[in-house]
Amino acid sequence: MPNVQIKRRGSGDVRASAGGWPAVGAVTLGIFTVMTAELLPVGLLTPVGAALGVSAGTAGLMVTVPGLVAAAAAPLIAARAGALDRRTLLGALMALVAVANLASAVAGSFALVLGARVLLGVAIGGFWALAGGLATRLVPPARTARATAVIFGGVSAASVLGVPAATLAADATSWRWAFAGVGALALIALGCLLTLLPRLPGATSTGTGAGRRAGGPGRGPWAAAWGNRRVRVGAAVTFLLVTGHFTAYSFVRPLLADVSGVPDRWVGPLLLGYGAAGLVGNFLAGGPAARRPRRVLVLIGAALTAVLGGFALAGGITVAGAGLLLGWGLAYGGVSVGLQSWFLRAAPDAAETATGLYVCVFCLSLALGALIGGPLVDTFEASAVLWAGAALTLAAAVVAALFGRKHHA
Repeated sequence: MPNVQIKRRGSGDVRASAGGWPAVGAVTLGIFTVMTAELLPVGLLTPVGAALGVSAGTAGLMVTVPGLVAAAAAPLIAARAGALDRRTLLGALMALVAVANLASAVAGSFALVLGARVLLGVAIGGFWALAGGLATRLVPPARTARATAVIFGGVSAASVLGVPAATLAADATSWRWAFAGVGALALIALGCLLTLLPRLPGATSTGTGAGRRAGGPGRGPWAAAWGNRRVRVGAAVTFLLVTGHFTAYSFVRPLLADVSGVPDRWVGPLLLGYGAAGLVGNFLAGGPAARRPRRVLVLIGAALTAVLGGFALAGGITVAGAGLLLGWGLAYGGVSVGLQSWFLRAAPDAAETATGLYVCVFCLSLALGALIGGPLVDTFEASAVLWAGAALTLAAAVVAALFGRKHHA
């Protein structure tokens, strides 16, 4: 596939516009795969813990560890990618996703699973940091916003479809087959990336003028992005909202079993219902988020607070717990598109750097949520994670309402 480059006259900005929508689809599949791999243990904590002899709280480290590693890997890999071909780098990172998941599928101890999850964290951070800003290089400028939304739609799809589908597969077979299935999906994504992506040289040959003036994708652009107050407010909202959600959601299976009394055979179907509700939430939030991301995020934070608090109070009734789970999915479905829209509006001229920062905060928050929830589940009753999550999502709504108003009026 030819590599087409467009050079803006007088600006020194070189932008690739090759690959088109098939390439965007390949990147979206890649994002979907890495996020499904990261969140896979959410639906498998109970069977994995039982098989490998660890508690639910300890099993939550399968979510914490790759999140922490990804948060560190995202800026490091972005800073050191240099002029290397992005297609080659993304392919290598996707191969690492495949290896990590296949290794988890055959691991004989929890320590080996965690070791594989460390490798996965490297792949997640690197892939997100490099893929998040590729839309500007794959489609014409007029279609960049739509392509970016499609790529980040893979994040929502993983949360609302990938994890429930993997949980159903694990219930029908075993948790090992779920890991193996995601490993196979990573190999398919690898083939799509290598086949559909054009050559995408790095910043030395195709970086923006701004990127070169700041010294490439290193500390300069990241420091500049953090100096943007709107970006900092977005990072704070991301941190509180995502940490609050994953403090509770990382332990959704124990919550359904211990709080709501849901039989194991119904956990998978309920999570699939959660996923379907999440897709509805994503579509409902998409248009409004593009216009008024602050208002959408305030509404989402308030809705998550109400659902988590309601689950803590009434989740002991099985039917109520199931209904609240669907409401949970509906509320969380708009998180990714809402946060993405915030960062794009906050830094429209530095989308790749702002996206990298968003990825870093998101992964760190995901890991911290599972880390906070683990001791709460092991020390107190399972509903403790619901109250902790509700407090954080309420704080996110307050921050977006009070500190974001000036910058998103």
